Amino acid sequence: MGRQWGPSMRAAEQAGCVVSASRAGHPKAGWWSCSGVILSRSPGLVLCHGGIFTPFLRAGSGVLTATSAAFLPGDSCGDDLCLHVQWGPTAESPAVRAEPSHPGLSMPRCAGLEPRASTAPSRPRGRPLQPPRPAKLLLLLSCPAFRAHFTRLFGGEAAEHWHFVNAAPDDEVSEEEEEDQLRALGWFALLRVEPGPEAEEGCGPAVAVAPLGSVPKGAPLLACGSPFGAFCPDIFLNTLSRGVLSNAAGPLLLTDARCLPGTEGGGVFAARPAGALVALVAAPLCWKAREWVGLTLLCAAAPLLHAARAALASLTPDSAALTALLPPEVGAPRGVPLQDPGPPWAAAAVLVECGTVWGSGVAVAPRLVVTCRHVAPRELAKVQIHSTMPKNVAIWGHVVFATQETSPYDIAVVRLEEDLDGVPTPVPAEHFHEGMVTSNTRDNNTGATYPHLNFSIPITVLQPALRRYSQTGDLGGLRELDHAAEPVRVVWRLQQPLPQAPRSKL
Repeated sequence: MGRQWGPSMRAAEQAGCVVSASRAGHPKAGWWSCSGVILSRSPGLVLCHGGIFTPFLRAGSGVLTATSAAFLPGDSCGDDLCLHVQWGPTAESPAVRAEPSHPGLSMPRCAGLEPRASTAPSRPRGRPLQPPRPAKLLLLLSCPAFRAHFTRLFGGEAAEHWHFVNAAPDDEVSEEEEEDQLRALGWFALLRVEPGPEAEEGCGPAVAVAPLGSVPKGAPLLACGSPFGAFCPDIFLNTLSRGVLSNAAGPLLLTDARCLPGTEGGGVFAARPAGALVALVAAPLCWKAREWVGLTLLCAAAPLLHAARAALASLTPDSAALTALLPPEVGAPRGVPLQDPGPPWAAAAVLVECGTVWGSGVAVAPRLVVTCRHVAPRELAKVQIHSTMPKNVAIWGHVVFATQETSPYDIAVVRLEEDLDGVPTPVPAEHFHEGMVTSNTRDNNTGATYPHLNFSIPITVLQPALRRYSQTGDLGGLRELDHAAEPVRVVWRLQQPLPQAPRSKL
């Protein structure tokens, strides 16, 4: 993963754990599990996702949205709640081989998702794990600002097009389970772990936390979680996934690091400050219009811990001792504006709205934006361009060119009515490296969309035509994109070039 990731990888794996919940005395009732972050080892404090606790709430999951409270006390769950926490070997304590966490049960539920298998795979005799330890629920907490941003961005009339539960839209998930998971989105749990029989050296915080806003958009991130929760931890415990901070709206963050069901509650760490906890996974899967979106929803860690300190102060008489164990913040102080304006391509990227359709575009000149034909398919159509850097602006324009539907090039050019002031226009490359991919691939026969298998159009194809139009207003170069050569059409149809016809010997 590179030298820069060494400290972050160690911090992520040392802080990662998996949490299991069950009903005491009712083993056949099933298991629920998720990922978590070890905040302190001695005494043990763990922060994990709150979704696995919805079946145990005395007042039902509706209590999570019935009030504006930022926390619920631990006794909000029934007395039959049984919790266990498991993690890998640590540098401070000897490695102890764990027997199967829950004998006789092979498929613990991961916040509502069950692996579709009848038996658990055989456990490889390799990596030693710590034995699962009993834990107690101290409180359930959420970040009100996270919930407010989530409602604003994904609520309202458009909510029915989004799907945030831990299953595909076509999977069999009851309406009750789906409603429970949506209500628990953005809720987390603070646990106290019972000490183990072996002595552990050291005490106090196990991680440090990055202040809200201290990690800029585009910064590399490392997500650490356990896919499928407590299902076969020998294989899945503390699985690492790399990505970047794709975007942020207050404490609601997005990353393109790939996370799977069961990783909710897992920690997301920064490369700088090395190993600092940035956020926790809130929703490892999301779907838009029945298509998978390759982004993971995160909740910033710093606001959650602020809420935890406030909640502990009002709930427990010994809050001072507990709050002292919560991780400190490192890096830039909260509220300090970021000095890094971000890479130039972040400023050149704009949002394109054409009627009810929206997509991305690139500003290639102060009044010229290139986007896809399927976003702005009609010439002379009215288009609105939104840019957030260096400030929020909305400028109207119209489509001066859009390729025909028969063209393999999915391109449209928008002329703006005003300049995009302060937006640095990128310098087009003279050469490009081939296997670069940026848009989804669809099977026209089945309608399936394949993530991570994509196509892009080299700027070297567009550059002469765009330069010609910018200098003369002549669309002739762009019109030539409608008459691409047959080899280009063959590639975009995912076909192999036809072999040369054999020559007759006669």
